[in-house]
Amino acid sequence: MSAAPYTPIPCAQHERLEYAALTKQWVDVSVDGVAQRLLPLDVVTRDGAEWLTAQTSRGETLTLRLDRLQF
Repeated sequence: MSAAPYTPIPCAQHERLEYAALTKQWVDVSVDGVAQRLLPLDVVTRDGAEWLTAQTSRGETLTLRLDRLQF
């Protein structure tokens, strides 16, 4: 089973994540319907999609596809 095609997110949301990573600001997002507080570390493009590497409040590092996030 292959992953669904990537759907780019609005530029304003992308810029918000990049700014939060640069300034080390926590963001509140929903990941597949589950509320999360994340510290963005990096936003990258690979495999035809855009990805966020972020730290959770418990110190776990996650890599999430941007079109799976809701702001």
